[in-house]
Amino acid sequence: MNKKSSAGTGTYSIIFGVAFVWFTTHFGGGFASGAQIYSYYVRFGIWCLIMPALAMLYNGIFFAYGMRFARKHEVYDYRSYNNAFYGKFAPVFSNLFEVLYICVMCVAPAVAFATGGATLSTLTGLPYLLCTLIIGIFIFIVAIFGTDLVRRVASVLSICIIAGLLIVYIPNIIHGWSAIRATAQQMTTSTQPFGKALYSAFLYGTFQLANIAVFVQHAKVFKKPGDAVKSMGLGFLINALMMTMVCLGIMTVSTSPDMAGTSVPTLLMVQKGIGKGFMTPLISILIILGAVSTAVNMVAAMVKRVSDGLKKRILSGKNDVSDGTPKAETPDINTRKRISSREIIIALICCLIDFGIAQFGLLTLIQKAYSFLAYLAIPVILVPYIIHMIVTRMDSK
Repeated sequence: MNKKSSAGTGTYSIIFGVAFVWFTTHFGGGFASGAQIYSYYVRFGIWCLIMPALAMLYNGIFFAYGMRFARKHEVYDYRSYNNAFYGKFAPVFSNLFEVLYICVMCVAPAVAFATGGATLSTLTGLPYLLCTLIIGIFIFIVAIFGTDLVRRVASVLSICIIAGLLIVYIPNIIHGWSAIRATAQQMTTSTQPFGKALYSAFLYGTFQLANIAVFVQHAKVFKKPGDAVKSMGLGFLINALMMTMVCLGIMTVSTSPDMAGTSVPTLLMVQKGIGKGFMTPLISILIILGAVSTAVNMVAAMVKRVSDGLKKRILSGKNDVSDGTPKAETPDINTRKRISSREIIIALICCLIDFGIAQFGLLTLIQKAYSFLAYLAIPVILVPYIIHMIVTRMDSK
């Protein structure tokens, strides 16, 4: 009885842990600053109250399908997963996915560097360049320890972020409720057409689809494939509720004349709300944590992919001996050291590239680069996944 109870507890812990990986990956610099939510939802009017849930439901279905496939077929690095998923079309689509994911690796962590660096610079008065360097060093150190540590950090970090967001947003939403009602009334008369709002939410959800590369590595910890559906269902609730809360918070200042000149709507909300002295540093810390969490997950996924590919090539070369007899893999200390060194070098290269791209600025990356990623993801992920769901009858055939 105790063993069964313990197993059930472990299963729920895993389900929650992976759900939090989704949230911490999603809750990046653009989300934390409020610029992403404003750009894709609030500026389209009253539809911002329902579109976040639709976008997250869209994401949840695709993520659950991919993670269930990964666990069922036991393919956990995204190259092996793509080769299995795309089947005979893998030579084309697996390589296209590589191009897409390289673009994601250049954009999403770069947004994290830009947001974290700018926020840290505002708090401390240190130069932006130095602050982005500090953020990058922290991301680099965490990423090289592998996905298990990333998952443990994600769970703790998510709880801290959610608690902090509730502390900041709920009082400001209550305090600004009259402003929210006035904004909602104004939105009903001057709101954007439903089609534009839906298309913006579609773009938001579509550029998030590339995160499947991050999630498939975590499918290995599920007890059974069906746990992926439960985990992503929980992740949908967390993400949709938090996004809606952020929308309500931004609505307290979305009609303010200062809104046009700000790149961080969340800070504007706090500065015009209550508890400015306490909440300004708190939300700044949350923005930094959110930015770092996204970059860590992205860099860790790329490190695992490249490192696993290099390891397979090295082991394949060792097994090719003259008498045709494959040698057994020898887990000696030197081999471990070489693999660890490669992981460190890969992570360092990723961080240096992202650091350089971050210098283009936060708003440019959010407004232009994310939409570009969405257009790339349509032929590489969206269309093939829909076809796969139909042809294989949701991977049951």
